[in-house]
Amino acid sequence: MNEQEIKKTIFQLLKRIAPDTEPSELKADENIRETLAIDSFDTLQFIVALNEQLGIDIPEEDYGKINTLEALVSYISRKKK
Repeated sequence: MNEQEIKKTIFQLLKRIAPDTEPSELKADENIRETLAIDSFDTLQFIVALNEQLGIDIPEEDYGKINTLEALVSYISRKKK
């Protein structure tokens, strides 16, 4: 899975969780939660959806490491190898 495919999946899942937002307009270094104004419940739903869609496990202690698009894409890339 390449970086573009990962981003596409992220954007689709974010759009499903926060339909009034435009995830594809996120800049690489912007905080996803703050920029899209999603709450902690929606963030948890997003992480669960990532787990299910991509078949990766994101432990709770890693949640703080994946708060930007760039960090999340990098994290997923490492997990998928």
